[in-house]
Amino acid sequence: MGYSVAAGATGRLLFGYDSFGNVCGKKNSPVEGAPLSGQDMTQKKHVFFMNSCNLEVKDVRLSSTVLCVSSCPEEQLDTLEEVQLFANTSGSFLCVYNLNSFNYTQIPNADLLCPRLPVPPSKSFPLFNRCIPQTPECYSLFASVLINDVDSLHRILSGIMSGRDTVLGLCILAFALSLAMMFTFRFITTLLVHIFIALIVLGLLFVCGVLWWLYYDYANDLSIELDTERENMKCLLGFAIVSTVITAVLLILIYVLRKRIKLTVELLQVTNKAISSSPFLLFQPLWTFAILIFFWVLWVAVLLSLGTAGAAQVIEGGQVEYKPLSGIRYMWWYHLIGLIWTSEFILACQQMTVAGTVVTCYFNRNKSDPPDRPILSSLSILFCYHQGTVVKGSFLITVVRIPRAVLMYVYNTLKQKQDSALSRCVSQCCCCCFWCLDKCFRHLNQNAYTTTAINGTDFCTSAKDALKLLSKNSSHFASVNCFGDFIIFLGKVLVVCFTVFGGLMAFNYHRVLQVWAIPLLLVAFFAYLVAHSFLSVFETVLDALFLCFAVDLETNDGSSEKPYFMDQEFLNFVKRINKLNTRAQRNKNSLTSEEGTELRPL
Repeated sequence: MGYSVAAGATGRLLFGYDSFGNVCGKKNSPVEGAPLSGQDMTQKKHVFFMNSCNLEVKDVRLSSTVLCVSSCPEEQLDTLEEVQLFANTSGSFLCVYNLNSFNYTQIPNADLLCPRLPVPPSKSFPLFNRCIPQTPECYSLFASVLINDVDSLHRILSGIMSGRDTVLGLCILAFALSLAMMFTFRFITTLLVHIFIALIVLGLLFVCGVLWWLYYDYANDLSIELDTERENMKCLLGFAIVSTVITAVLLILIYVLRKRIKLTVELLQVTNKAISSSPFLLFQPLWTFAILIFFWVLWVAVLLSLGTAGAAQVIEGGQVEYKPLSGIRYMWWYHLIGLIWTSEFILACQQMTVAGTVVTCYFNRNKSDPPDRPILSSLSILFCYHQGTVVKGSFLITVVRIPRAVLMYVYNTLKQKQDSALSRCVSQCCCCCFWCLDKCFRHLNQNAYTTTAINGTDFCTSAKDALKLLSKNSSHFASVNCFGDFIIFLGKVLVVCFTVFGGLMAFNYHRVLQVWAIPLLLVAFFAYLVAHSFLSVFETVLDALFLCFAVDLETNDGSSEKPYFMDQEFLNFVKRINKLNTRAQRNKNSLTSEEGTELRPL
């Protein structure tokens, strides 16, 4: 991070720069050997190409001279007199800086120092602040050369920066939706669950329909000539297929588990009672969200610096070009690993804090007198003793995600090369296995954190103890607990669905000059991360309660000498679950005995 910030120049990417090493819209320092560098471009914020209708790339460099101007010409200029008049009236000089506007029509070689005539009408677009020609023939040539020949990293970064207002608005929308979902779960009822599931079904179907409609619109658009539009179309097809599969799987699961809704509502109400003993747990995600925002802003700033890392070199004519550093620009893979690991570490700290708070409140004999400041106590224990546990757990998730990313890259490469269907199928199966492994490790991590909060043991010992306890006591209400986790997961899906739908509608208006598929993916990931940080409070409390209950059964028998730590309401709920499980087991045994020859008397 330190090297990329020192070697990079994010301003060149954000504001654009001319052929002489000046960043538009800023005061610049001179480059040795370039007499026209180091100028004050505070009032000149737009990038103008002197030969925008005949752009060519020679040796990875644009053949046209680029200038910083105060405004783009909105009308066509056919003669040098009109160029001179435009400079005098608007203060925007379209010829090389060392040529005075009074000499535009006087010097014989002025046509070499001024833009090629006619100058097409142009309009500033927030993609590197370039003056984009508006005539159809110039626009197609300009965009095909300028956008298609910029490398992939710059195209992605330009898509992020040109839609930065939209990305910020969608992040705020995800934050608001996550808050709404958190309060919905706090005061949940059976009616609210039914309304919530109906919204989930409608949201999933709606997003799938919009994705397929947009792909159909792109596929039937005959004017698609740019790589950005083709990439957006391919990504839309991928989004549509993935969302359709996810929708089908979730709808099947909702239909199969529909009879568990009433018990799930009771379980969530028990969870809310545990939260009410320490209500400030609901504000814990706000701190996590603030830390995540700070880290993401820092991460994006470093990514922008990685994309602009380069050294200035003076070439012929006193012009300046920036030679990219070959090694540092490929370190964004390493930077991506840092994003995953650090994000998981921040979320794991929240899980550890919530689990410690639940454990402190659960193993308190006097329920009418809750412990003082359990959240602060849990935080202090985390930072003093259990940082290594959290680092190990988050690193475990990162290690599982790296092979998934590599396999997805291999799969996309095989798909582009039209390799055998068997190799693509094998890579997809491996990706699916790593996804399942990721989910298993997440569940294991959560239980390991709770066991660490109970026993104070290290990560590996806690994980082993948690597996033993869960396997011994899984018959009590594991199925209802899983469906409770599934309902909470649906809440996260609802937040992502509405955020992605808003992103599709917003980004679709700027479909030509942006690779908006990557920003949309980042927004979807961020929306899920925010929803997870808010709703995982309920998930963590639910899993921690189950593990505390298992420990309570192991160490106590409900007698006067060894009474249970759980309250009466929780105990009654467990008894109802056991009765339902016993009844279901009897029904299963009776169905099995129907195949016999005769019935035995009881």
